[in-house]
Amino acid sequence: MPRQPDDPPFGDFQALQHNLPFVLEDGATRSLHFTRGELQSRMLTENPWQLAVDYTRTMMGFLLFNPAPAHIGMVGLGGGSLAKFCHRWLPASRMTVLEINPHVIALRRDFQVPDDDARLQVIAADGAVYLATQALQCDVLLIDGFDQGGQPAALCSQGFYDDCHAALTAGGVLAVNLHHDDPDYPLLLGRISRSFGGNAVEILNPDKSNSIVFARKGPVISPRSLSLSASLARLQAEARGQLKAELARVLWEMKDLVAGEAG
Repeated sequence: MPRQPDDPPFGDFQALQHNLPFVLEDGATRSLHFTRGELQSRMLTENPWQLAVDYTRTMMGFLLFNPAPAHIGMVGLGGGSLAKFCHRWLPASRMTVLEINPHVIALRRDFQVPDDDARLQVIAADGAVYLATQALQCDVLLIDGFDQGGQPAALCSQGFYDDCHAALTAGGVLAVNLHHDDPDYPLLLGRISRSFGGNAVEILNPDKSNSIVFARKGPVISPRSLSLSASLARLQAEARGQLKAELARVLWEMKDLVAGEAG
């Protein structure tokens, strides 16, 4: 059914009963949680722009495909680690972040997420509805949407991944954070691959808790065409120091996967 003039702008998310996140501090870190057993985000209080959780550095592997994207889209703000990093260290990029839980957005100052400006916009929206109804066009799309129950069904359907593909510009890259031990992981990986015509690759974190799936719209993912030095060249020394080892590992894993497929 077509959207009506009086429809909520990006889904009736305001009427939902959103769980309240809470913040824990230990002197050196500040972390965001929905339950004590599940970490959503962690910030180093002395260096709030550092990517303190391993998988966030893996997600920055999109730089191997595009070192300076003009527009980065993201579903899931959390503690804002990726938003802060990109805003600080990718000055040529603007970023649109979609977050469904208003209580999470209310904590943005606690995690030193910058105010909205010409390069950063945090929108209170149902990310699945937004991608399905708005003409978002981005060069990179990061999906990191979790709640107290894990990954919401709306953010891992076949239709959602189809909408992710449609939201990307030609050659654009999708990076999805998945829990590798989720029983539905093979199903979700298959859906992403299907939406991108098989042009997807999974990179497990060293502890195998998370898997980042990279998928590309258009050009076939070929590690031989990717350059570690080019992906890091535009970054300042502090950002290069954070990412160099992990991006090198991501590239090595991609090469190993391609070699394995060829064998």
